[in-house]
Amino acid sequence: MPCLLVIFALATPRLVIAVLWFFTTWFTGLFDTQLWPILGFIFLPTSFLWFTAVQHWFAGQWTLWPIVGLVIALMIDISPAGGRRKKA
Repeated sequence: MPCLLVIFALATPRLVIAVLWFFTTWFTGLFDTQLWPILGFIFLPTSFLWFTAVQHWFAGQWTLWPIVGLVIALMIDISPAGGRRKKA
């Protein structure tokens, strides 16, 4: 069961990106090339979603709260899923 939760947690941002890409115009006009959305989808999906949210909701202004959100998104993307457990 924990493996299924990890798989679901890793897939969720990518599913959100796919739904937004196919059913909305959320990404229209944000990037000059298609390379950045593809790289964001593969390597840092939560940070990619937060970047696009800042572009839409904060008009691209990187003030305190967008930067705090980006740091949190990067921590989610880069951190290991399970962590290390101590042997008892």
